Amino acid sequence: MKKKDSKENNFLNMYIIFVLFSFLGVIYEEIIALIKYFYRHKTLMWRRRWGVIYGPFNPLYGGAVVLIILLLGKKKQSYKKTFLEGALLGGSIEFIISLLMELVLGVRSWDYTNRPLNIMGRTTLLYMGVWGLLIMILIHFVYPFLVKLLDKMNFKLKKIIGYFLVIFMTLNMLVSFTALGRQALRNKGYPPFTVIGEFYDKVYPDEVLKKAYQNMKFVR
Repeated sequence: MKKKDSKENNFLNMYIIFVLFSFLGVIYEEIIALIKYFYRHKTLMWRRRWGVIYGPFNPLYGGAVVLIILLLGKKKQSYKKTFLEGALLGGSIEFIISLLMELVLGVRSWDYTNRPLNIMGRTTLLYMGVWGLLIMILIHFVYPFLVKLLDKMNFKLKKIIGYFLVIFMTLNMLVSFTALGRQALRNKGYPPFTVIGEFYDKVYPDEVLKKAYQNMKFVR
């Protein structure tokens, strides 16, 4: 493979991994929510935990995994060190994302205020330990396996799938996040300033976004 192709191949691998973990993150959250609901109410209820309007994806998971791989995936270090760095990195990412979502969009998707050893309700020491364990497994086992698997894939087919996902997810995230931004302004009483704002108010009113983002709460 030529050098140019090698860079493209690495990009496609990382983007496919981004989308994969954006999907797996949603499935993980929905299964955990299902178990918790059954434990409390002794009945089953599947709640949507999507991070975008179209499809079961949460780019926060995919983006976090890609960032973690870029920071830790190339290092040759012990499981213990990866665990400790992963715990700190995972907790920091969770804290920063929660803070930015509240400051920029005026929403909170999680609140650990009532959990023991929480840090301003945005993460907890227990969850940081879980992050450390998961990141250790990701870096030492899952990521190398996925790269080997993707490198065996036909490159032309990978390009078709990869660039389709790039276009789809880019548009999906753009529409989803700007719709949330318009909702934040709408809830503060700001009328639409442009035709685009009018379009969002018509196509993505609060009722639509409430169904899409069932776990989000607005912070006033």
